[in-house]
Amino acid sequence: MATPNRTSFSLLVKPAGADCNFHCGYCFYLPKASLFADVSQPRMTLETAEAMLRAYFATPQPVYSFGWQGGEPTLMGIDFFREVLTLQRRLAPPGARIANGLQTNGSLLTAEWAALFREYDVLVGLSIDGPQEIHNAHRHWAARVPLARGRAGSDDKPGAARDTGIGTHDRVERCARLLRAEKVAFNALTVVGAHNEDHPLEVYDYLRSLGIRHMQFIPLVEWGASSSYSVSPEGWGTFLKAIFDRWYPRDVRRVSIRHHDSVLELLALGRYNVCTMSGSCGGHLVVEHTGDIFPCDFYVEWDLRLGNVRDEGTDNPLVAAESSRLRRTFRKQKARWDAECAGCDYLRFCGGDCPKMRPSEGTSHLCEGWRAFYGHTLERFRGLARLVQDERAERLRLRG
Repeated sequence: MATPNRTSFSLLVKPAGADCNFHCGYCFYLPKASLFADVSQPRMTLETAEAMLRAYFATPQPVYSFGWQGGEPTLMGIDFFREVLTLQRRLAPPGARIANGLQTNGSLLTAEWAALFREYDVLVGLSIDGPQEIHNAHRHWAARVPLARGRAGSDDKPGAARDTGIGTHDRVERCARLLRAEKVAFNALTVVGAHNEDHPLEVYDYLRSLGIRHMQFIPLVEWGASSSYSVSPEGWGTFLKAIFDRWYPRDVRRVSIRHHDSVLELLALGRYNVCTMSGSCGGHLVVEHTGDIFPCDFYVEWDLRLGNVRDEGTDNPLVAAESSRLRRTFRKQKARWDAECAGCDYLRFCGGDCPKMRPSEGTSHLCEGWRAFYGHTLERFRGLARLVQDERAERLRLRG
């Protein structure tokens, strides 16, 4: 199985760590705050940001790609991003291509933020799980525990956020309308779990009603005490099939769905553009607010720490992290799929799935759903891929 080109990598940056003004019951990253328990308000300093930029711009990349996530990255404030985006332009090699994406809950965005995003061509990802009742099932406002003390008789730590139970939908929908009115490029990121797996068309039609033309659907799979939030294997397949049937053929040229685009790129051009489909993990490095480097945001754990952007013992801490034995070992875990996967007709399209989606032994939790989806859609995908190839060949012919 082919794997993505490893001579290049992107950065997934957590400038405010796991800190967030929302409390989403299913959030996998919120518990990561315990890794930095001695920090009451995690914030990346400009010195750390500059060290990260200098290290990254010292590597040869076709595109210098930054994904700003959290937690909620806009808690850093607009001045931090204005400084960082200015620094990027100053420090980048001549002629460098820079791409910035920011994933946000949308609660703090204003017209001033929108102007900054337009100026620096920042692609915004807006987290929204569907119409009000669906979105508000788990995406609530957070109340911060006072820094001086936690609640008496509770396990809350000072500075932690706790669930108010108050829904956030109205604010997020207002943000979607703001971004559209301000002509900011944005997409919707929708988490698919037990709360919305039975409502695929309601979710899709709602996003379309907001004028959203770029969508990404992320399966929610958690283990242990949080497993009740997870999408079911059957529900995942049913959700994806219903979305595809609504999209094809009516919206094929009007709506971009991230996974559909990835399947088409593989079929038409033979390239993987997401690690979840390929034969190995990787393609990006995670940089936490402290500058600590990890291989994946699902695996921000101390025993997988790859270094720090401010390390002085190496020529380039990002290069050292990317080429380390620990990093190479981590990449290989994806190809350690179950024996059942080896004979599957769809292995080319899932690569055994993300290791997070697998139990300690066996196939992905989502295997049944993926099989149902590809069995239902693959011939139509192949037809679309042929169309992509034909149109690409015609454009090349016209260029002479």
